[in-house]
Amino acid sequence: MVDVTNAQVKTLFSAECTFVKGVVDVEGFPKPFLNEVAFIGRSNVGKSSLINALVGKRGLARTSNTPGRTQEINFFNLGEKILLVDLPGYGYAKAPQKKVGEWNAFIFAYLKGRVPLRRAFLLIDSRHGVLKKDEEAMDVLDKSAVPYQMILTKVDKIKESHLAKIRVSVEALKSKHPALFPEILATSSEKKIGLEDVRREIAFLSKLK
Repeated sequence: MVDVTNAQVKTLFSAECTFVKGVVDVEGFPKPFLNEVAFIGRSNVGKSSLINALVGKRGLARTSNTPGRTQEINFFNLGEKILLVDLPGYGYAKAPQKKVGEWNAFIFAYLKGRVPLRRAFLLIDSRHGVLKKDEEAMDVLDKSAVPYQMILTKVDKIKESHLAKIRVSVEALKSKHPALFPEILATSSEKKIGLEDVRREIAFLSKLK
C-alpha cells in the first residue's frame, strides 16, 4: 500500500486537468516544473482512454480506433501537482517504417532524459498479454533506468481465469527486468475497474521529491 490517504487521492483527482502542449521533438518539451508520470504501450492499448477515465474528463486525451493516431507526446497538468504524459503508441501504426522509427527514438529520448519523470506506466492489453513489442519496450525502459509499472487494460473483456494466467506470465518476467515495479494493476476504462488503484499510485508519485 502506497503512503497516501484517500483524502489526498480525492483532492488530487477533483482538481482540474488541463492540456499543456503536444510536442514532436525534444526541443518542444516543457521546462520541468512538476513531477511527471508517463503512459506507454502498444498502439490502441488504451492510453488516452485511461487518462480520460482517471481524471473524469472525456475527450481530454484524444482517442482513436486507428492504431498509431497519436503522433505527439502530450502533456496534461493535473491540479498543478503532477503532469500526466501520453506517449505515442509503439508497434503497429499506419505510417511509413521510417516515421515509426522516428517516433520510437523520440519516446526513448523522453524516457532517458526527462529528470522529473517519476514512473512510467506500461499498458498491456489483457486480451493478448505481453507480446514481443512489449518486451522490447521493457528492455528500453530498463536501459533508460526508469522505474515502470505494468497496467493491464480492458480486463472487462476477458474471464477471471484468463486474467490470472496473464498475471502469472507477467510475474515470470520480473526477474529479467530490474526496473519493473512489483505490483501489477488491472483496469478497465469503460467499466471503471481499477481506476482508484492507479489514482493512488499517481497521488503518491505527485508527492515525491
